[in-house]
Amino acid sequence: MTRLQTMTRLPILKTPLPGPEAQKILALDRQFVSPSYTRDYPLVARRGQGMMVEDVDGNTFLDFAAGIAVVATGHCHPEVVAAIQKQAAELIHISGTDFYYPSLAELAQKLASIAPGAEAKRVYFGNSGAEAVEAAIKLAKYHTKRDKLVAFHGAFHGRTMGALSLTASRAIQRKGFGTLLSGVFHMPFPDTYRGTYGVRPECASADCLSYLENELFRRRVDPEEVAAIFIEPIQGEGGYLPAPPEFLQGLQRICRRQGILLVADEVQSGMGRTGKWWAVEHAGVEPDIICTAKGIASGMPLSAVIARASVMDWPPGAHASTFGGNPVCIAASLATMRLLERGYIANAARMGEFILGRMADWREKHKIVGDIRGKGVMIGIEIVRDQKTKEKAPDLRNRLVQMGFQKGLLVLGSGDTTLRLAPPLIVEEEQADFALNVLEGCITELEEGSRQ
Repeated sequence: MTRLQTMTRLPILKTPLPGPEAQKILALDRQFVSPSYTRDYPLVARRGQGMMVEDVDGNTFLDFAAGIAVVATGHCHPEVVAAIQKQAAELIHISGTDFYYPSLAELAQKLASIAPGAEAKRVYFGNSGAEAVEAAIKLAKYHTKRDKLVAFHGAFHGRTMGALSLTASRAIQRKGFGTLLSGVFHMPFPDTYRGTYGVRPECASADCLSYLENELFRRRVDPEEVAAIFIEPIQGEGGYLPAPPEFLQGLQRICRRQGILLVADEVQSGMGRTGKWWAVEHAGVEPDIICTAKGIASGMPLSAVIARASVMDWPPGAHASTFGGNPVCIAASLATMRLLERGYIANAARMGEFILGRMADWREKHKIVGDIRGKGVMIGIEIVRDQKTKEKAPDLRNRLVQMGFQKGLLVLGSGDTTLRLAPPLIVEEEQADFALNVLEGCITELEEGSRQ
């Protein structure tokens, strides 16, 4: 067996972090790589297998970030690797924009079959989540012959100019780029922890729906001009906030009444991460358009826009991508979807219940844990300075991320003050126990330090 195949199931740290080899790469990176990237800690990865990542100094880490919720089947799943290798030996590129190949139609058929709703679907392929959102913007405008869009505070839909116009996560993501896409309106997202306006969390859904109809549509934009409303069923960069089922259902009713397309950005929440193919399925909602990427191909660059066939009515030449739907990426996706269907989606649902159950008493035990929320293996822990005031504590959240890294656990933040748990869907109880023990130990250490 190779060293990769025999990698540990739990972390082993051999050097101080970062190690000497990692420090060499960090110096090179600082000299030549764009400074726009955000790195929370100095992990310099060399290889990955399953739930584990090994760095260039031989330290192994337990991955509860999954490459930002991308490696759904774990790192380098042997079936995904075999599919990539086989396809790379047969056909690497031909461009589905101008030519045909069997796997492109096969994956489109599969994605259409798992999308909610009885109406037939069509699929467009791109390379990233932002590209999927850009395509959905164009499709919505083309189909409806309307030019206005609605998105939400806290949303993250990408960094390209159209997608960035919908994004309202952090000001730094917009700063310095001038005028963005016109005709985009933002509204509050239903926050069931803090409330829509910082009050009445129990009324978050009703307050947001009221804002949409009685404020936005009455004072700022006529609904007859709105092409689409874009929503993440669980906000990925906005704090891992799930939209309540009643809100998504109410939003769908309003969209249908007004002739507005409902676009679900499932780039992070889709492909089984919440214990169902799509997060919207938990609410019984049937979007007109779904954007997906990240977990669709276990780390290969691929995205898709799945739309009702009657909506995807644009003509040849209206939109395309040279690399979108690359044969190697599609091979990885087909292998990924077989694995998800065979058991990993069910495991995500089971492990989500296990993890939430393990943390059920954390709010009583730990004063800095304000809220725990999520579905499947898409779980957020909101860190606060005080549970009564709910004062945000980004410094404490950031320290938890760093402390986890120093103990061999890879996690990331989300939003202002939330810690996200987004492991590969293959995670097992032993690994979840380890991760939660590390995090709870770090939380306890922070709390004890604050009392001294």
